Amino acid sequence: MSEEMSVSEKRYDRKTQDVGNVLALEHVNVTVPDQELAALFYVSGMGFTRDPYIDFGTANMWINVGSQQFHLPRADAQVFTGTIGLVVPDIDRLRGRLKKLSDRSRSRLEGTSFDYTDNEDGSVSVRCPWGNQLRVHAAGDDFGGLDLGMPYVEIDVAAGRSAGIARFYEQVMGAPTIEGDRQAEVRVGRSQTLRFIETTEELPAYDGHHLAVYLANFSGPYDAMVERDLITMESNDHEYRFQDIVDPDTGEVLATIEHEVRSMFHPMFDRELVNRNAGQSFGSYRAGHDAHVGLTHGGHG
Repeated sequence: MSEEMSVSEKRYDRKTQDVGNVLALEHVNVTVPDQELAALFYVSGMGFTRDPYIDFGTANMWINVGSQQFHLPRADAQVFTGTIGLVVPDIDRLRGRLKKLSDRSRSRLEGTSFDYTDNEDGSVSVRCPWGNQLRVHAAGDDFGGLDLGMPYVEIDVAAGRSAGIARFYEQVMGAPTIEGDRQAEVRVGRSQTLRFIETTEELPAYDGHHLAVYLANFSGPYDAMVERDLITMESNDHEYRFQDIVDPDTGEVLATIEHEVRSMFHPMFDRELVNRNAGQSFGSYRAGHDAHVGLTHGGHG
């Protein structure tokens, strides 16, 4: 085969390699009323790591999951409107920890929303003590080889809204999207997505939870949102916030979830997070294996 023929033949779908303007989903923020119970669930049960450097007190708690985080300030409970997707290196160990959490701490969890079930696809659905829904997957190639992290969040939206939401992220945020059957998937960095899933069920009132993303082109979306009067907070020179996702053509509000929007100049951008090896225990300790070793960069890598 000549070089000319090999170049002219179509071999690859190059769009699959487009990253888009949204570089990373960094954290999901939901408030919790009980820091001790939050530690019991997220650290002892889920096997994640409390950030040892930032907000290490009783008013807030940052939980590291690979290169992503849960932020858990102490206040009345907030519940994410949808499902948070996670990947762990050993899902059988997760099942064991959740069983111990249920068996040994039943009195501590009595009356909470904590529960977990196995799914047919091998994932595990977990409900936190305040009702937040998590879906945990085993490490593998489905999420770009990620073995610890937050590859997606699914956000429930009203029927008929996903197409307009896709237009918002494409035209305002500059992010590639894929429209499916009553859903829209927004590409975030290399191997993360925001998934907007239509539902006919009544949606709860928005309670203030938020997610944080990083943008490459920081000013373009800002100008577009100023024009539409969508900016809700001018945090500082490298961060702003908005809540309403609108149809860019009509201005109709399609969904509400606060976005903490950060630039690449934000001091937290590409911060290396500490992650422990959740398989370590006092009874089966192995020297030199305290830290998690694996692929954690689901976003900006």
